[in-house]
Amino acid sequence: MIDRRNLLGAFGATAAFGGFVPMAARAAGARDPRLVVIVLRGALDGLTAAPPIGDPDYAGVRAQFALPDAIPLDSMFSVHPSLSNFARQYKAGQGILIHAAASPYRDRSHFDGQDVLESGMTAPGHTDSGWLNRFLQTLTVDQRVNPRGLGVGAVTPLVIRGNAPVLGWAPSSLKPVDADLPPRLLSLYQASDPMLANVLTEAIATGKIANGYSGMTKGAGGGPGDPQTMIAMAQGAARLLAAEDGPRICALSFEGWDTHAAETARLKTLLGGLDGALGAFEQTMGPKWQDTAVLVVTEFGRTVAVNGTQGTDHGTAAAAFLTGGAVKGGRVVADWPGLKSSQLYQNRDLMPTTDLRAVAKGLMASLYDTPASALADKVFPDSAGVVPMTGLIA
Repeated sequence: MIDRRNLLGAFGATAAFGGFVPMAARAAGARDPRLVVIVLRGALDGLTAAPPIGDPDYAGVRAQFALPDAIPLDSMFSVHPSLSNFARQYKAGQGILIHAAASPYRDRSHFDGQDVLESGMTAPGHTDSGWLNRFLQTLTVDQRVNPRGLGVGAVTPLVIRGNAPVLGWAPSSLKPVDADLPPRLLSLYQASDPMLANVLTEAIATGKIANGYSGMTKGAGGGPGDPQTMIAMAQGAARLLAAEDGPRICALSFEGWDTHAAETARLKTLLGGLDGALGAFEQTMGPKWQDTAVLVVTEFGRTVAVNGTQGTDHGTAAAAFLTGGAVKGGRVVADWPGLKSSQLYQNRDLMPTTDLRAVAKGLMASLYDTPASALADKVFPDSAGVVPMTGLIA
């Protein structure tokens, strides 16, 4: 039953989703998994976020962006010094660096790249639903998951839009476009409990849906790319995910990652915000962190060569990050292609060697026992040849 008094009194996270999770999920020792996807919009420079320090050609192609204080992960790869939380999680056996990774998209349009990454299709323009939402639709009650998702961003991320009900939320500093309840979910509440529907709408509009967190005001945080905004989004999402009857599937959209100019300073700030968000998830979720996996992806990478404005242009493969208490971490997943001109994609970009769909499939298969057939037919159509990556979950 929904505890309306809790919601009416404090806009609490637990009341917003009702007591759907079966008792089996609460049994001692039973895994109650959470899956979070963070989309970095604008294309991440993976060679700066996770420098391949062991590649003999790296120093030559990236001398201008040298990072003497990069944090080593192993003899081959390190991470940007701003990613200290991720490095700590990695060394604690909870983080995985996935490098030279990409979606099936091979052109360099932000709009189309994000479409393919989030829709889960092989080309842009084929659907208005996302693969994470379609995954929600494959789940059943006995898989111990609330079938309602959570989308966090100025606009609900495409990756979690679709027929499965999704709650959209954004800190007030983002001036949200669609932070009200999505029509499908709002109609559900209006039909069963009109008073609750009105309270939920007010809670989201005032930024209080995240268990009372309303610190992101117009005077605090700078919108897209602002570190405090990213951290606030993570804290709000984590409070909802940590609730016993809250959502278990969540997508967040972090804006502002297009670094065509002055990349060094810009990326330091951006990565600091991302790292703060990863730390906020870990801290805010408390014991639930042990059942959580957080996947960080972007639409494509950036050029190997530095441009004339001390930035990088649109590329192909990038780095992805996977962390969480449920992750079998402390390692790098990379079929490293090399940085010689002949080894680059079209002689300019890091060559993609890992399909991000394989990573996502591996997480869903391991966390929720989702059959490969459902992942290939429903979640990622036309992807039968992409085998789910194994060994990602402890």
